Amino acid sequence: MCGRYYRRSDKQRLGDAFNIGDLPSSLILSEDYNVAPTTFQPVIRNDRETSEREMVLMRWGLVPFFTKQLSDVKGISTINARAEGIEKSRTWRTPFQKRRCLVPADGYYEWKHLDNKTKKPYAFQMSDGAPFAFAGLWDAWKEPGGEWLQSYSLITTDANELASDVIDRMPVILDPKDYDRWLARDNERPPVDLLRPFESERMVKWACNPLVGSVKNNGPEMLNSV
Repeated sequence: MCGRYYRRSDKQRLGDAFNIGDLPSSLILSEDYNVAPTTFQPVIRNDRETSEREMVLMRWGLVPFFTKQLSDVKGISTINARAEGIEKSRTWRTPFQKRRCLVPADGYYEWKHLDNKTKKPYAFQMSDGAPFAFAGLWDAWKEPGGEWLQSYSLITTDANELASDVIDRMPVILDPKDYDRWLARDNERPPVDLLRPFESERMVKWACNPLVGSVKNNGPEMLNSV
């Protein structure tokens, strides 16, 4: 599972990194060192009309289009989608076919279970410190009042060598050369081959501030080594 990540890049840096030409002035992004489920975060997708990349805010924790009421989506059950069986799942099948997105980040957190009562947090990021993209899925659900809620999930796969001594899963991280293919709406078959562990050699990890375990704590000190 990937239940927390962080984003320190501002809107312009993300726009440059992901080749987004028209950044909406109404979109205000603050640094977020403890991104948590149910919060609204920037997501990148292809515009339906122009096919150009656009950045929009969506809620983390996918609400399937067939949901009757928001309370039906319980806890954190839809913040992640397992790569295994994604093409057959009722929840993930259609988003995987038609509504794939990039979720920009600068890094993410995972917890290693030391014993039944103790967990130790680790931060992961690219070795060059550059922003990157998780492979994401999004969907739109019409609320009873008529408003539309757009939401997303991160896809997870087996952990690479770097992450495997902390946890057995990791989020799917996409190589920039695969962004266009991932976002394309006209694929005859979704790019399931991209749902693989990212290369360990291009990443780093370190034990970080235990305070990151609470969503109330948010700041660059979350990344402090311990």
